[in-house]
Amino acid sequence: MEQARLKWAKEWLETTKRLYVNGEWRSNAAGKLVETINPADGSILGTFHGAGKEDVDAAVAAAKAAFRSGPWKEMSRKERAKVLHTIADVIRKHHAELATLESLDNGKLYKEAYADDIPESADIFDYYAGWTDKFYGENCPVDGSFLSYTVREPVGVCGQIVPWNFPILMACWKLAPALAMGNTVVLKPSSATSLSAIRLFEILHEEEVLPPGVINLILGSGSIGSYITKHSDVNKISFTGSTSVGKQLVHDSADSNLKTVTLELGGKSPNIVFDDVPDLDFAIERSFYGLFTHKGEKCSAPTRLFVQENIYDHFVEQLAKLADSYVCGDPFDPLSDQGPQCTKAHMESILNYIEIGQQEGARLVAGGKRDTEGTNRDGYYVRPTIFADVSNSMRIAQEEIFGPVLVVIPFKDEDEAVAMANDSIYGLGAGLWTNDVSRAHRVASRLEAGMVFVNKYGCYDFASPFGGTKQSGWGKEYAIHSLESYTKVKSIWIKI
Repeated sequence: MEQARLKWAKEWLETTKRLYVNGEWRSNAAGKLVETINPADGSILGTFHGAGKEDVDAAVAAAKAAFRSGPWKEMSRKERAKVLHTIADVIRKHHAELATLESLDNGKLYKEAYADDIPESADIFDYYAGWTDKFYGENCPVDGSFLSYTVREPVGVCGQIVPWNFPILMACWKLAPALAMGNTVVLKPSSATSLSAIRLFEILHEEEVLPPGVINLILGSGSIGSYITKHSDVNKISFTGSTSVGKQLVHDSADSNLKTVTLELGGKSPNIVFDDVPDLDFAIERSFYGLFTHKGEKCSAPTRLFVQENIYDHFVEQLAKLADSYVCGDPFDPLSDQGPQCTKAHMESILNYIEIGQQEGARLVAGGKRDTEGTNRDGYYVRPTIFADVSNSMRIAQEEIFGPVLVVIPFKDEDEAVAMANDSIYGLGAGLWTNDVSRAHRVASRLEAGMVFVNKYGCYDFASPFGGTKQSGWGKEYAIHSLESYTKVKSIWIKI
């Protein structure tokens, strides 16, 4: 089965992939080709056309035309819901293909892509299909002989810029709510991981799911994402990625038309374990796997672990055992626990942070090096790394490493734990473990984070908003909260 999947992918990758604009596949205007690399061995997987400004202009023009007239604009809400359900079904139909490309391109385990990423990519379209006819306006209680009410309307052309850690999943997180509300889209995946998005657009094109111009695919570098953000005919930008790039995109949008911008950015999430933790073994396992699955390349991962002093040594010892037993290897090998980091540059950045941690005086208790054993020789593998006796002021405790590196910090009491947890520029997720229900509510209310998980780090559902505070971003993914950013409110007055 595995060989059949890889054989299909190899054949698919033999052709140079193109841009998708106005319902057609097109070569770029400048003729520039971009190589995509297999992180498991450093080999070239394939090539695709990198877009120039002319290509973006064409995609935006197509999206604008599809938004203003034609079948998409005239489609009823119930018909739009059927389209979203169809997209979900098409993704499920091509489940193995998409998971294979995701694993090849990103380096995550095939079983992670197959069990986690692709099912949720389909399910989110079913979820937002249910919202197409349930986002209500309001009757406004104004004075005088007037009827005043509000309506929710789509914002228009949405530029969506997707990261490399969850390429197809993040694309679907953005596409589904935008389409549910009647918008049109110009999507740009990361140049490091464009394959699954290309295949998604291919299968939607083959099935003739959407009218031309409703979704458009632009491939290329970060500079093209900046140009999309600056474009005066783009009405909204949704970006997931680093805080530094997010800040630049805010400037880009301000220089054009003050478009709506939502940002899901970096994190350095605290995870606090009190000595009255209800299940110590589960807390250890969840704290470990919550970070080290998907190679630690997760913005909401619990990267700062605060453990109360009297259980600290035991906690660190058990974490180190889990790390030492982890198998780095071929993403398609069912015995592998961790695949390679997404790019060589990112691997080198992680290794640099490991060196910084040692220079800062943190105690390395597991990992701390590149894994070059056997067939891993040329891949971008980093051993699961754990630092103990870390000070919260160290760079490895303050800066986002975005990889398989965990810092463990001891604390004395609740006030100290909360103070250190909040001592960060980020505010994406936070966790706490306690058997005291009063403490659970008290600490959750004090933590500066967009999401707080009590007694199980990492709980996600489409019905609950995902997003952070501080420099972890603006706006929310998921739930009704995502729809708010894909609509605009219009107030209408009627003289009676």
